Amino acid sequence: MPPIRHTRGTKKPPPEGFDEIEDTLLDFANKMKDAESAPHEGKKKHEATWDIFRISHQRSRYVYELYYKKEAISKLLYGWLLKNNYADANLIAKWKKQGYEKLCCMRCIQAKEHNFNTTCICRVPRARLNEESSGIQCTHCGCRGCASSD
Repeated sequence: MPPIRHTRGTKKPPPEGFDEIEDTLLDFANKMKDAESAPHEGKKKHEATWDIFRISHQRSRYVYELYYKKEAISKLLYGWLLKNNYADANLIAKWKKQGYEKLCCMRCIQAKEHNFNTTCICRVPRARLNEESSGIQCTHCGCRGCASSD
C-alpha cells in the first residue's frame, strides 16, 4: 500500500487581485462573528439565524456581482473564493438560472423543508398574495419575498 499523504497546513496563497477585495471580505467576516455571538434572548428559535443567512447572502452576492456583473475579478480568483467558502457556490449557480435571480437561500426551494412539498412562501410573487398576507416572512431566513417576478 502506498503511504498516505497529508496536505494539512499547506494552503495555497490567494491569487492575484485578492488584496483588492480582502477588506470587504473581512468586513463580512466581522459582521458574521457579531451575528453569531449576538444574544438571541427574546427571539423565536428560527429567528436567531436570520442575520447569519442575511450576511452569508450578501457576501455571496458580492462575489457573484464582482465576477459576473462587473467582471472585476479573474476566473482563478473566483474559483479560489468558492473553494475557500467565501461564497456559496450552490446559491450562485441558482442565481445564474432564469427565475432564481433573487433567491435568498437554498432552503427556500427545497420541497422537503416545507408543508405540502412545495417551495417557501417567500418564493410566491407578491401579486399573488392578498393584502392580509403582506407581512409574511420565511421562517428559515427571514426573507419577505425573493420571487424574480417581483
